[in-house]
Amino acid sequence: MSEHDLEQRCINTIRMLAVDAVQQANSGHPGLPMEAAPIAYVLWTRLMRYNPKNPDWPNRDRFVLSGGHGSMLLYAMLHLTGYDLSLDEIRNFRQWESQTPGHPEYGDTPGVETTTGPLGQGIANAVGMAMAEAHLAARYNRPGHEIVDHYTYVIASDGDMMEGVASEACSLAGHLGLGKLIVLYLDNSITIDGGTDLAFSENTGLRFDSYGWHVQRVLDGNDLARVEAAVEMARNETDRPSIIVCRTVIGYGSPNKAGTSKAHGEPLGEEEVELTKQNLGWPLKPKFLVPEDVRDWFQQMVPYGKGWELAWRQAVHAYAEAFPELTDTWQRAMDGELAAGWDENLPTFSPDQGDMATRQASGVTINALSQRIPGLLGGSADLAGSNNTMVEAESNYTAGNYAGRNLHFGVREHAMASALNGMALHGGLRPYAGTFLVFSDYMRPAIRLAALMGIAPVYVFTHDSVGLGEDGPTHQPIEHYMALRAIPNLTLIRPADAAETAEAWVAALRRTDGPVALALTRQKLPVLNREGNGAAPTEGLAPTEGLAPTRGLAPADGLHRGAYVLADSDGTPDVILIASGSEVHLALEARETLTGEGVAARVVSMPSWELFEAQTGEYRESVLPASVTARLAVEPGVTLGWERYVGPRGDVIGLERFGASAPYQDVFEHLGFTAENIAGRAKALLAAGK
Repeated sequence: MSEHDLEQRCINTIRMLAVDAVQQANSGHPGLPMEAAPIAYVLWTRLMRYNPKNPDWPNRDRFVLSGGHGSMLLYAMLHLTGYDLSLDEIRNFRQWESQTPGHPEYGDTPGVETTTGPLGQGIANAVGMAMAEAHLAARYNRPGHEIVDHYTYVIASDGDMMEGVASEACSLAGHLGLGKLIVLYLDNSITIDGGTDLAFSENTGLRFDSYGWHVQRVLDGNDLARVEAAVEMARNETDRPSIIVCRTVIGYGSPNKAGTSKAHGEPLGEEEVELTKQNLGWPLKPKFLVPEDVRDWFQQMVPYGKGWELAWRQAVHAYAEAFPELTDTWQRAMDGELAAGWDENLPTFSPDQGDMATRQASGVTINALSQRIPGLLGGSADLAGSNNTMVEAESNYTAGNYAGRNLHFGVREHAMASALNGMALHGGLRPYAGTFLVFSDYMRPAIRLAALMGIAPVYVFTHDSVGLGEDGPTHQPIEHYMALRAIPNLTLIRPADAAETAEAWVAALRRTDGPVALALTRQKLPVLNREGNGAAPTEGLAPTEGLAPTRGLAPADGLHRGAYVLADSDGTPDVILIASGSEVHLALEARETLTGEGVAARVVSMPSWELFEAQTGEYRESVLPASVTARLAVEPGVTLGWERYVGPRGDVIGLERFGASAPYQDVFEHLGFTAENIAGRAKALLAAGK
C-alpha cells in the first residue's frame, strides 16, 4: 500500500469513528468531522508540535476546535495520536460521565484546550491564547534562548464566522498583529436551516483582509498538499494572523446527505451509514474500526512528541543556566504559583486619607500587586481611566510591544472576556479586565464558560449601582448582582470600602478554580476606621466627602468569610442589618440612629454570598443567628435571592424598577437608600414581630 493510500485510510478512520459514535449515541454532529478530517490530519501529523503523553507541555501548539459541535473530530484525533482517551470512551460518546461529552469540555478530556460549543467562543479564546504566547515570549525569551515559541491553530465553521464575538476578537487580533494565530475556516455554505445564503452572503476573506489578516484560499479541503502549503505560508507570515478559507463539503462521503443540512446535527441513519462506508471503501463491520496500519501510523506521534518536548527541556536547561532568576519567575508563573509574600504589606487605607471610591482603591491595589506578580496583566474595554485598571509603571500591550501589561480591548466587552479565558487557559498569566457592571451582560457567555471550566480570570466591574448617578438607567445595573450570582462557580465580591477592596483582590487571586467578579463603586465612600487599620494618609486624594467614619469596626479581612459582623450591639441584637458595598455605610448610620432609640442593632457586611456559603454552618450561625428573625437586607438591585438570608420575617430594601438620571445622592434618596429609611424599616419589622 502506498503512503498516499495509507493516509486516505487514516482520514477515513477519523470520519468513520465520528460516524459510528454519533450513530451509536443517536445524537451528535457527523458532518463537520467528515468534512474536516483531511485538514485535521494534516495539522496533527505534519505540522503541529505536541506530546500526547504530556498534554500540558507548556510549549505545545494549541489546537482549538471552535465549531465544538464537531467534537468527534477532536476526540478521534486525540485517541488516534496516543492521548489517554480510549476507544471505549469513543464508544461512550455523549453518555453520562464519559470523557467524550457532546461538546469538548476543558478538564474532562486530556488534550482539550478549551470548552467550545457556543459558536465564536473558541476562536475568541484562541485570540487570547495567541496574546498570551506573544506576551510571555516578549517577557522571557532572550536571543538564542526562545523557550516560548508555539502556534495557536483553530478550525472554525460558518457559524463561528457569523457570531459577533468572533468579529470582535478577530478585529483585535488583526490590530495586534498576532502572527502565530492560524485559523482554518471550513467554508461549506451550509447551516442548520439550509444554505448559508439564507442569512450570510459576505466575502469572509475580504472581511478578514480588512482586519489586517493574511488571507489564503484552498479550493478543495481534501487536497492535503495544498492545505499543508497554506499552513506553511501562514507560519511564515509573522506580522499578522492568518486565515485559510478552505472550501469543504459537510458530511463528505455520505451519498445522500453530503453538502446538505441533513449532515449537520443528526445521525446519518443506519442505512446511510452503510452507504457511506461503501462509498468510501470502508468495511461495514466492525463498528469503531481502527486498522492496525492506521493505528501504527498515528502512533508515530508519540515518539515525535516526546522528542519535541525533550529538545525543549534541554533548551530550558540551557536557559536556566544563563538566566537563573528569570527561570524561577517563569517556572513559578507557568506552575500557577505566586511568589511568597505576594499578599503581605498590601496598601492600607485610613479615614484620614479622605473618602475613596472602591474603584480607586482597586486601582491602587492593582498597582501594588503588579510589582509582586509578574503574570498579572489586564486592562479594560475602553474604560481604563474609569475602571482604574492601568498599571502606571508598565507599558501598553501593542503590536510593537507585546511585553506591555496594560491591555486595551477597545469597545469589545464580549471578546475581552473570551480572550481573557484564552489567556487563563494558556497558563503563565493571571489576567483581569474591567468595564461597567451593567456591561457584564455583554460578557456573560464567556463568564459562564470560565466558571464551567474552573479557570480564574478576574473581572473589575465598576459603576456598580444606581450610585453612578447622572448617566441614568441605561448604565445603572439593577439585576446584575443576581444575574452573576446565578452562575455556578462564579464568586461575586462587592466590597464596602477601600480596605475591603484590597482584601477582595487578595481573595480573587487566591482563587484558582473559578472566576471572580469585583463590583466597585463610582461614588466615593468613607474609609471605615477599623481595628488595626491606621495607615498614614496618601497624598493627592480628594478631601473627605459625606459622613464621618464610624469608629471601632471589625477588620476588613472578614471579607474572606463572605460576611462578618462589622458592628454589633451589647448582647443579643434585636435586629440585624445586612448590606453589601456602598450601602454598608448607610446601615452603619442607621444603626447609630437605632441605638440612640434603644434598639440593639447588628450590622453585617456581606460582600460575597459565595464566600459566605463556603463557611461552616457554625460560623454562618454566629453571623446570622436563627434566634434573630428581624433582619433587613439593603442592596440597590433586585431583591430576588435575599430571602435566604432575611428569612420569612425579614425585609429587603432593593429595587424592582430601573434607576434614574440624577446626581447619585438624589437617586439614592428617591429610591429609599437612606439611613432614615433603613432605620424606619427596621423599626417596622420589630413592630410587626411583637
